[in-house]
Amino acid sequence: MTRDTIPPVDPIHPGCDTNGPGIIALIGSCWSRYPGIHMDVDREMPELHALATYYARQHGALWIAEDGSRITGMIAVRPLDNGTWEICRLYVAPSLHGSGLGHALLDRAEHHAITAGAVRLALWTDTRFDRAHHFYEKRSYIRHGPVRVLNDISNSLEFGYAKPVNGVALLDIAAATAAESRLADILVACVNAGASVDFLPPLAPDKARAFWHQVAADTGAGKRALVAAWRNGVLLATGMLDLAMPENQRHHAIVRTVLVHPDARRAGLGRQIMRGLDETAAAHRRSLLTLETRAGDAAEQLYRAEGWQEAGRIPDFARGADASGHAAIIFWKRAG
Repeated sequence: MTRDTIPPVDPIHPGCDTNGPGIIALIGSCWSRYPGIHMDVDREMPELHALATYYARQHGALWIAEDGSRITGMIAVRPLDNGTWEICRLYVAPSLHGSGLGHALLDRAEHHAITAGAVRLALWTDTRFDRAHHFYEKRSYIRHGPVRVLNDISNSLEFGYAKPVNGVALLDIAAATAAESRLADILVACVNAGASVDFLPPLAPDKARAFWHQVAADTGAGKRALVAAWRNGVLLATGMLDLAMPENQRHHAIVRTVLVHPDARRAGLGRQIMRGLDETAAAHRRSLLTLETRAGDAAEQLYRAEGWQEAGRIPDFARGADASGHAAIIFWKRAG
């Protein structure tokens, strides 16, 4: 084998207890960027001295990334209850932020958990770690549950984040806000691929994010209900119910903005979203659902297959980017 054919060395490998000093140095370098966060290993984190054993005893695993003799990244994972696996202690040296190492570490941990049978992934992150929040949200995690109080010397508060590996979830305002960036990516991809959902291509990302920010606010106000679907740990589909109806239509909800990322179509995600919306409508005591879609759109087949009935057609209902007119089909369905 020549020098040119030697495969590159993977910098990520299982950690061992002797990595303790390097792990402590790495965490300290990350925490030093945030005022008010203090590190007392022996008092609050003695497990760092033998972290590989600590996670092995919990049937988990630890990985580190090295550059020569310096530990530049780390991550761990462990099983909890009911198919949930927890992502733990993801740290990357500040000089390597934005290098892709964090994604590579998270890929390793998620793959391990999913291969071991995880149905849900969860993690905790300090409320002060803004950069980490954006990273996890980009990776399809959403805010979940109340803030956790640690009562440590740093007076730490932590946000919980989670995501299903596969399946549908109803998003509250915290989850909807955390999902804004990922939902904006889906909306941009769908509109630019020709989807008829109130926007014209090319859709600017800022405009898409503003749309989802308003949806999150409406969700918190009880005006909308938002569901999302994941496949292999990636948020790829969404849909919503408009619940803000006149007082003589409180039994009625309107299905809006059903989206499946173009790269994930024909995988059953649209069907999951529609059934999630149906269940959500029933939970809100809405017995009648309506929606409108462009005639001839691929979604039309999905709605018919899910038992929706055509109520009529409106010609020239919407205009495309080329100003051509498109008819809309109005569908209805009994919820539940």
